[in-house]
Amino acid sequence: MRTAYLEGRSIAALARDHGVSRGAIRTGVADLLPEHTASGADAPAPLAVTLDMPSKVADYLRTTELEPAERGALDQGMTVRRGQGYTLRVSAIPAVHRGLLARCQPLDGGQGLPAVPAQRKARREYGNRVTALTP
Repeated sequence: MRTAYLEGRSIAALARDHGVSRGAIRTGVADLLPEHTASGADAPAPLAVTLDMPSKVADYLRTTELEPAERGALDQGMTVRRGQGYTLRVSAIPAVHRGLLARCQPLDGGQGLPAVPAQRKARREYGNRVTALTP
């Protein structure tokens, strides 16, 4: 549970997974919480942000090699049906979202891959959401 928290899992998601209250999870990771480690002097740790990822981006990322935190965020994303397709609602810290965006760069074409307009548009859409996050 502590490892999953350090990899970016939210307290609420851990509580659901383990069938306990959020307070129980907070107690288990108390020494890892931002208010415990920052002690008011440093900037607080980044909070998880939920962004909708187009299905074309999510499908591509599922087939690529990812860091454990990126894979965890992608695997724990919630599928939201949209007409005939879907959107993946991903909760992660901004750094993980930026890493996922960087990994789907080939969808723009290049690196020997042809650009597919729908994939390029989906990547741009996710990119706009990620760049709107504060640094």
